[in-house]
Parts: sequence; structure tokens; C-alpha cells
Amino acid sequence: MKQLFDYADKYIKQSTWKDFALLKFCLFAMGILVGIQIPEKNKKHTGIIAAVIFTATYISLMAKFISVIRKQDTIEAEDDSSPVSF
Repeated sequence: MKQLFDYADKYIKQSTWKDFALLKFCLFAMGILVGIQIPEKNKKHTGIIAAVIFTATYISLMAKFISVIRKQDTIEAEDDSSPVSF
């Protein structure tokens, strides 16, 4: 299992935003296909669970994204304010 995670880390390092967009579309399409198969009596319960999972993961992902933006802005601000040496 550890080897699988190592492969995933290497894949991520070599990926661009386009690769992640494709992955998102793939997972979205799979979710729709699974959703089609859910019986009518279970759809409300499944929808609630999916909404909770989406909210939790979205908040987590956006928190990390915002921290990356803030870190990058801080680095750029420090680079702009540092004196130029020759």
C-alpha cells in the first residue's frame, strides 16, 4: 500500500492543473453513474451523505488553497521589498 501512495505522490508532482481537471470530470461522471443506480427510496439519505462529504472536503481543499495563495503572496511581498544588491 505504501508503494501505491509513493506512485500517487510522483504522479501528483508531474501533473498539471489540466490533469486534475480531467480527474475531476472522471470522478464526477462516475458519481453520476453511481447515482443513477441508487433506488428511489434511498436517494434522499444518499444525497444528505453526499452533501456532508462534499462540504467537508470542499472546505478542507479551499482552506489549503487559500493558505498556498497567502504563502505565495507573502513570499512575493518579501521579494518586492528586499533591497537590490549588486
